[in-house]
Amino acid sequence: MTLEELQRIKQWHVDHKADHPLEYHLWDAVLTFWLRGWVGWFPTYLFDQWWGAPLCCVGMLFPSLYVTWRSSAHRRGRPALPLSLVVLV
Repeated sequence: MTLEELQRIKQWHVDHKADHPLEYHLWDAVLTFWLRGWVGWFPTYLFDQWWGAPLCCVGMLFPSLYVTWRSSAHRRGRPALPLSLVVLV
């Protein structure tokens, strides 16, 4: 996923924040994990803590995984998030 695609998705969430507040905050969490995935490689290597490498890989792939999950839910015509989760927020 390119930075332009990430920016386009973020802009959509900003534009539709009033209609989809949970997705807006969820996307911020996705971007946080993405950034942690990229930044986490240096301490993983520096401190020889290789158990963190799979977490970094998942973090780097998280935006693509989220978009795939969200797209499949949209195609099925169902909300991506369970109603019980939406009510809690």
